[in-house]
Amino acid sequence: MERAHINTKYDEELSLLKKRILRMGEMVVNNIENAIVSVTSRDHDLAQIILDSDHQINELEVDAEEMCLRIIALRQPAGRDLRFISTAMKIITTLERMGDLAVNISKRSLELGQEPRTGVCFHLPIMAEAAEDLVRRALNAFVAEDVDQSLKVCTDDEYVDQTYKKLIEELMQMMTDKIIPIPRAMKIMLVAKYLERIADHAVHISEMVVFMVVGKIIRHQQTTLDYLDDQFHKSRHGEKEAPPANP
Repeated sequence: MERAHINTKYDEELSLLKKRILRMGEMVVNNIENAIVSVTSRDHDLAQIILDSDHQINELEVDAEEMCLRIIALRQPAGRDLRFISTAMKIITTLERMGDLAVNISKRSLELGQEPRTGVCFHLPIMAEAAEDLVRRALNAFVAEDVDQSLKVCTDDEYVDQTYKKLIEELMQMMTDKIIPIPRAMKIMLVAKYLERIADHAVHISEMVVFMVVGKIIRHQQTTLDYLDDQFHKSRHGEKEAPPANP
């Protein structure tokens, strides 16, 4: 955290927790990237590696959550520290869910790899790259405690949603033209849905970071947009945001 505590051991515990979350995040991002590669390159071995390594993410989740509980029990955090711990616990759970989605993509990859390769979905790699980028930026915002970057992730999720719609339209047309079998198209749609959910989780992380830094809850989309409008209004009029309660 930004401010040092009199008890340096406390600072070390908070720093270690953040590093543990980042390690978990790096593993999740790596699994998401590899899962998509396994789909596009029909790499069965890579898909299986992701399935076999998911337990490592689960173990990190348990370890990080136990660290949070120990800090709460022993340090009784308040104010900004309490917001950091509560945010950390939510991010840990969110990352584990993203890891599960990478596993789901890998399972669909193994199924797709057993079928003849027919048709190429143009929008899938585009959507995958955009979703992966949101996850990286959300984690970077957490590290830097960057509200602006977090809010940008929230708004940029719209691009992923629009690409998802285009992908569905593309696959529907390919099925109509009999370019791709319906069962295969449905599996690709599932992969796209997993990516869309991964992007949504990146938004959730970003919303949590905003709460952690400024103490504002913007979980719901309209609230997020209202907050952005409010910030824009203040920036135009040179107003400063009031500090959060119990800083």
